[in-house]
Amino acid sequence: MPNSMIKTALYGLAVAVLFSCSGLKPESGTRAPQQQQLSGNIRLNQVGFYPNATKLAVVVGDNSGGKFFVKSTDLQKTLYTGQLTEPKANEFSGRPTRVADFSAFTAAGSYVLVVPEVGHSYPFEIKQNVHREAAAAAIKGFYFQRVSVELPERYAGQWARPAGHPDKNVLVHPSAASAQRPAGTVLSSPRGWYDAGDYNKYIVNSGITMGTLLAAYEDFPEYFASLELNIPESGNGVPDLLDESLWNLRWMLTMQDPHDGGVYHKLTNPAFDGMVMPDAATNPRYVVQKGTAAALDFAAVMAQASRVYRTYSREYPGLADSCLAAATSAWQWARKNPAVRYEQDTMNKQFKPEVTTGAYGDRELSDEFIWAAAELYATTKQDSFYTAVNMLPDQNMPLPSWAQVRLLGYYTLVRLGDSLTPVGRKALPEIKARMVGMADALLDGVDARTYRTVMGKTEKDYVWGSSAVAANQGIALLQAYRLTNDKKYIRGAVSNLDYLLGRNATGYSFLTGFGGKPTLHPHHRPSIADGIADPVPGLLSGGTNARADKQDNCTTYSSTFPDEMYTDDDCSYASNEIAINWNAPFVYLAGGLEALQAKGAL
Repeated sequence: MPNSMIKTALYGLAVAVLFSCSGLKPESGTRAPQQQQLSGNIRLNQVGFYPNATKLAVVVGDNSGGKFFVKSTDLQKTLYTGQLTEPKANEFSGRPTRVADFSAFTAAGSYVLVVPEVGHSYPFEIKQNVHREAAAAAIKGFYFQRVSVELPERYAGQWARPAGHPDKNVLVHPSAASAQRPAGTVLSSPRGWYDAGDYNKYIVNSGITMGTLLAAYEDFPEYFASLELNIPESGNGVPDLLDESLWNLRWMLTMQDPHDGGVYHKLTNPAFDGMVMPDAATNPRYVVQKGTAAALDFAAVMAQASRVYRTYSREYPGLADSCLAAATSAWQWARKNPAVRYEQDTMNKQFKPEVTTGAYGDRELSDEFIWAAAELYATTKQDSFYTAVNMLPDQNMPLPSWAQVRLLGYYTLVRLGDSLTPVGRKALPEIKARMVGMADALLDGVDARTYRTVMGKTEKDYVWGSSAVAANQGIALLQAYRLTNDKKYIRGAVSNLDYLLGRNATGYSFLTGFGGKPTLHPHHRPSIADGIADPVPGLLSGGTNARADKQDNCTTYSSTFPDEMYTDDDCSYASNEIAINWNAPFVYLAGGLEALQAKGAL
């Protein structure tokens, strides 16, 4: 067995041990067959397929064969024979591609796909609940990002580490100074999640992250209540997804100035830490400038959290009320300060020390007002929140991102439509029609493209964090399915999960720990500095970025085609970093599909 296969098998074993206390089992599809004919040119979901779902592989490169075979992983048994499509040139690279469609094969088991003259694929499984472990690991990925706490071996396995960044002595940066809290005031702001591959904490990016995770729970509560992840809070009567989210929620609450309701943009070092473990990063930390985007994202999350956690008032007494009070106060501050934008370069000309960490600057704030208003209205049923903004300012339905959160508000209004007042119900038919129209636009032309995925329709999909584009497209499609019960939207969502787990032009599964060729070298400080060969599992790489070679200093890119611009190298922060706002939509997409297949939708 090649060394790469041995390493992948051992990585799968480590992930299995990590989840053993939670009752979750490793993907047997990570075992590689005992042959050396593996071909990376057969691209498919390396985790597997639901029995009744579409099952596709893409074969890249010239070959004269017409047939393909589904075989046992030891290559001894042929279970299915099919015919490849005629060659077609890839839309970006022009590389010849053929599609193997084995959707008719439904028998549960572990298999490889064999193409004569090419080789065999990475192993995969066909079974019910085939993505359960991936969905659970993506949530557990947030546990590994916890700030201010030790991660003991009992919960973290070989990735155990000491606590980092207690954040009990955080300084008020001059940009954030007020009469009540002058520059240099010491605050306590512990907990939260490390935002990405760095060690800072950002309210704006926590906004979409928390909104997506809480929406996943609101849409599929029974499913997420069934997942126990072997985190310290497991077994406390609260779903682990909500327990994990609470670690970040409690930090967010500390970022509000109680004197005026404003919210600090971020808690950060002045500059990024080096490639060291969290406990070795001891530079001073600051809360930096209040801003409108931060206040509105905070208000939206707190209003939504008040609604979600009220169900668990016995376990968390007073939390729901505290969240709603914080949301209302932040909303009021934002209404009084509607255009305080975070402009880091301008700030650095005025205040010292200069801050050069992630800016998350956003000049357009109407979407944040829409999201915050929608969440406050849906939670309180007070019409004044709804009428404070123009809920439908134009015909656009922009895909969610940290800088564009309008659709999160629409998702909430539709989700809770039956409980809204007449004021809010009036626009629901139009919002629903636009959501379905958006989903139809995503599906348009999928069957004619070489990879048959919703992701990758144009070069614009391949941006920094394109994996989150794929996952958020999947969420939009699941929203359309929930409105229509039309399974074409589920099929589209599945195609994007297939993309993330291997059916893409790079051939990588972008989720660490999953698949025969997973991301192994993410730009993630603990994975780089811990001395362990394998990265922390359950983290979603940012993925293909058409401009990555112009955005970082990495020199190991092997292609300049938009759908191939990726390198599994920790120097590539433009294509291979991890981030909480990328993991969150993967949690929703994989968990939502698992929940829907359990109800017979797949």
